Amino acid sequence: MARELSQMERNIETVIDTFHQYTVRSGDPDTLNQKEFKQLAKKELQNFLKKENKNEKVINHILEDLDTNQDKQLSFEEFIMLIAKLTHASHEEMHKNTSNTEGHSHGPGLGGSR
Repeated sequence: MARELSQMERNIETVIDTFHQYTVRSGDPDTLNQKEFKQLAKKELQNFLKKENKNEKVINHILEDLDTNQDKQLSFEEFIMLIAKLTHASHEEMHKNTSNTEGHSHGPGLGGSR
C-alpha cells in the first residue's frame, strides 16, 4: 500500500510536471527551447525573477549560463540547476530579511511573502 506523498515530494513532482508542461509546446518534448524557457520564467517564476523578467537580455543570459552543453536548449538536468540556485538565493534572502535575532527564523524570500 503506497503512502501519501509528503509536501516536499509533491513539490518535487510539481517542478517536474511544470518543466514538461512547457517542453511539449514545440520541438523536443524533453528540453526547453529559448521560447519555452522565457514563457516558463515569465509565468512560473514571475516573483522570483521579478527584475530579470523585465530584461530579455538577462533571461537570455540565464539560459546561456544554464545551457552547459551549449545546444541552446535546457535539459531537465540543466533546468534543475536554476531551481537549486533560486532555492538557495531565496533561503539567503529569508535569513537576510528576518526580524528575529534569536534562534533560527526566516523573513520573506525572493517571492516576498512568508
